[in-house]
Amino acid sequence: MKRFLTLLMLVSTTTFAHDDATLDKMKAPNGGQLRMAGAYHIELVVVKDSPQPKENPLIIYVTDHADAKLPGAGMKASVTMFAGGAKVVADLKPDGDNRLKGVARYASAPNMKAVVSLNAPDGKTVQARFTPLEKAAVHVH
Repeated sequence: MKRFLTLLMLVSTTTFAHDDATLDKMKAPNGGQLRMAGAYHIELVVVKDSPQPKENPLIIYVTDHADAKLPGAGMKASVTMFAGGAKVVADLKPDGDNRLKGVARYASAPNMKAVVSLNAPDGKTVQARFTPLEKAAVHVH
C-alpha cells in the first residue's frame, strides 16, 4: 500500500507539474504562449507582425491544469511588456468565455518579454512571465 501511494504521488506530481520548456512544446489552442501560474494555465496572445509600435491587442486565455476553460467574469489582469527598449502596461478585462483582452502600444520585437498579473475572483493574484516571440515559443506537437 505504501508503495502504491508513493507511486501515485510521483505520477500526480509529474503529470500536473509543467515547466516552461514543457509548455513551450505544447500546441497552444489560440496560437499564443502557455505558462503556469498558481492554479491556472495562462495563454498570452500578442500581435506577431507589427514591426513599428502601434495600438495592438493583448489577449490572455485562462484554463485550469486540466485545460478546462475558466470564465473570465470576475477576473482582472494586467500585462507589463518590455519590447524594443520600451515598457508598456495594459489592463485586460473579461471578453467572453475564458478570455481577457486589452490594448497597448507595442512592436512585435523578437526579444519581447511580458509579465501577466491575474487577479482571480477569490482575490488571489498570480503572475507568469512570457517570451512570446522567441523561437522557443514556436509550438510543435
